[in-house]
Amino acid sequence: MAEIVPMQSLYCSMQDENRICSFDIEVLTGPTTPLIHPMSRFWLINSGKGTLMLNNRPYELRPGAVVSVLPWQISDIVKVESPIQFFVMAYYFDNINEIIKTFYNPGNEPLSIIQTLSAGPVLYLEGEDLASMQKLFLQIKGEIGMESSNPSAASRPPSRELSNLYITNKLIEIIINFLRAKKTASLPPCAGPIEPSEIFQYLYSHLNEKITLSKLSRIFYMSESSISTYITRTTGLSFFDLLNEMRIGKTINFLLYTDFTLEELAEILGFVDSAHISKVFSARVGMKANEFRTTYQNVGSLCRIKDRKDFYSIVSYIYRHYSEPLNPRMVGERFLLSPKELNRILLYQVEMNFSDYLNFIRVNRASELLLLTSKSILEIALETGYHNEKTLTRNFLKFRSMTPGKFRQSVGLQDFPSPGHV
Repeated sequence: MAEIVPMQSLYCSMQDENRICSFDIEVLTGPTTPLIHPMSRFWLINSGKGTLMLNNRPYELRPGAVVSVLPWQISDIVKVESPIQFFVMAYYFDNINEIIKTFYNPGNEPLSIIQTLSAGPVLYLEGEDLASMQKLFLQIKGEIGMESSNPSAASRPPSRELSNLYITNKLIEIIINFLRAKKTASLPPCAGPIEPSEIFQYLYSHLNEKITLSKLSRIFYMSESSISTYITRTTGLSFFDLLNEMRIGKTINFLLYTDFTLEELAEILGFVDSAHISKVFSARVGMKANEFRTTYQNVGSLCRIKDRKDFYSIVSYIYRHYSEPLNPRMVGERFLLSPKELNRILLYQVEMNFSDYLNFIRVNRASELLLLTSKSILEIALETGYHNEKTLTRNFLKFRSMTPGKFRQSVGLQDFPSPGHV
């Protein structure tokens, strides 16, 4: 039986859990073992030669190689022909990705950074392109120091004004340089079947949905038992425990930047209820969710961008006014946004557009009323914001794969998972 693949930390830095980025230098003299990376990172190879397996696909490592490792990818350096020395920069991909698309893309150009980086995670730079990338890495090092250095050492750079903003701009420059260089220096797309390791990245990108082994089976052309066995063999976690592990990172973001109750967060992030989110968070982080919020929320939003918290207010507004006759234009006007901007923000925040998010909430409320009351389906439709029973049924089929009547007949409260399961 294959050994369990260890996971790195959910945080960028073990010195400071709120740090948005960390920098270090590593040297490898021999092959490594596979490693799962919940946190994204860039590597810049300065010297040496070897072979990297990233999500089970091989890439050559040599001076000038830049590697993008996305959340929940698996890396393994399987060959070291000469000692490899490289810069390592860990960062919060979701936050940087959101900032780029929201604030650095005023023309609303189609932009899928995660897909582009996934398609070509390694590129080879030389000349001015390489010098520019090395400079950016070293500027971040100069701002925050090295992660492996003693945090109390006198050589550690002092805290500087607007440091988070400075680091964020440098991270964005690195990503932009990487994406531009890919057009002329990247490898051709990898051919072949979907790798099982890509299951992890899919799960991370769809955490708010109802993810089942059956759905994964259809996507990855593997049996449910094979997927379950692969996840447990690779991570040491069950399918449901892995989902909870991934959701913790998303939970931290919401705790820092919103005033959602734990019950509301549970529904938005795919937990069962507030007891479930509390149990999982305490077990993984070592402190209660509300205690974490009280301790760290006063730090403020990333890079002091007030608008970021306002975006969560949009999510909150729709959540709390679901029964009203909402539409994208009406909500957009309330927050001084166009319908297109509103949908773009919702896709970043909850990975649903306006219509799907509103109907997701309404169907959840309708489900509760079907189980807890004797009201007719028409009454429930009107109470949850629909004009007629037909519209409720159509959305119920989409989110529950059954009609409201069938749901009421076949599902009882005892059928819902207990805390600790999804």
